[in-house]
Amino acid sequence: MSKMWRKSRPHRKKHSITALMYVLFISCVVAFPLGAAEAQLKNASLMPMWSPQAQFAGYYVALDKGIYARLGIDLKILRAGPGCSPAEALEKGTADFAILWLTTALQHRSAGTELVNLAQIIQRSSMILISKKTAGIKTIEDMDGKKVGLWEGYVSIPPRALFAEHRIKVREVRQSHTVNLFLRGGIDVTSAMWFNEYHTILNSGIDPDELNVIFLRDQGMNFLEDGIYTMEKTLHRDPALAAAFVDASLEGWRYAFDHPDEALDIVIKYMREAHLPANRMHQKWMLERMRDLMKPVNPQGTTGYLIKQDYEAVGRATQKHGLIRSYPDYNEFVWRADAGEE
Repeated sequence: MSKMWRKSRPHRKKHSITALMYVLFISCVVAFPLGAAEAQLKNASLMPMWSPQAQFAGYYVALDKGIYARLGIDLKILRAGPGCSPAEALEKGTADFAILWLTTALQHRSAGTELVNLAQIIQRSSMILISKKTAGIKTIEDMDGKKVGLWEGYVSIPPRALFAEHRIKVREVRQSHTVNLFLRGGIDVTSAMWFNEYHTILNSGIDPDELNVIFLRDQGMNFLEDGIYTMEKTLHRDPALAAAFVDASLEGWRYAFDHPDEALDIVIKYMREAHLPANRMHQKWMLERMRDLMKPVNPQGTTGYLIKQDYEAVGRATQKHGLIRSYPDYNEFVWRADAGEE
């Protein structure tokens, strides 16, 4: 028995060492979980203005490529579209960040919601008014008394301000999310976005030479669209999170423009997950137009910068026509207001 015991002793020692190592491993796992790196990510949510499409490619790309995670954010992109208000989601605290038009943000700010512009994504307005040349409408004044399709809500602010500026009265017709009414001749003029509905009209078989297209920005109405917004309290609570979110979003946009085919794959994947029809050529057009619209316009070439003159021009116009009571000083409304001067 003693001989057998002596032979088995080294074996028992080996098991003791193994057991000790196992205990130490379990202790390390308890103290430092395998998912500790993930646990350190900050939870945040974004509500776009609409359902997944290339208009928001930068955010979906940044999420899919792990850019938000690399910069310390566990991001969730919330459902958007009909029945969803990004501004209200910010106000209620159900979204940390949102994509809004400048006019929308000013309206809510005027009503007491303390929104802050973190970055201005679109640098030049893409809103247009389209008529068929057969209608004989070449100028804004020619629209006086004509049937003009207008979307509901904040998106109707720019054309209404334009009509008021030119002192004309149009026959407003509620416009849905399609251009079918225009294509069927039900209205004389349709509201459209250059990156979206204009391309849809062309795809319907109408040649560009058959259309009169008026860009609102060429009429002195550069009512800027997509910008990244948050609440003042969210910004003050965690400015590092806001900075990381903006940096990751802009990096996502740069990646999307540098890798358009991959970006389209990502966008279409999210569209299909949302059970939306996905036309790759239309999404390609949208992504290319977003590249055009996002090109910096300030002398320093700063991406995502809200030009002070643009901000004040929109503020004055919306106030002049009674759409808002007042608007805040530029430095109160824009985070990193001096970013374009660097």
